[in-house]
Amino acid sequence: MGSMFHPEALLFCLAWACVAAAGYILEGWVAGSLLSMGMLAIMMPVSAILITRKEDFALERTVRWSILIAAGAILALVHALGA
Repeated sequence: MGSMFHPEALLFCLAWACVAAAGYILEGWVAGSLLSMGMLAIMMPVSAILITRKEDFALERTVRWSILIAAGAILALVHALGA
């Protein structure tokens, strides 16, 4: 029986929290809320569809990280344009 600890999942959760916190710090509570709950509303259905239809966990992981990176890039762009 394998270990129940998954370092990649922990790292993803920490990165997600950091992006949401950065949104709050840089752009206010609306951005922080959108980055936390908005990504949840996008990421969970996408992950569920990929896992149930493709059963490819590597693809799901890649898409999940790509969504998080895109959200961080959009936050950086919005902050840079607003400054």
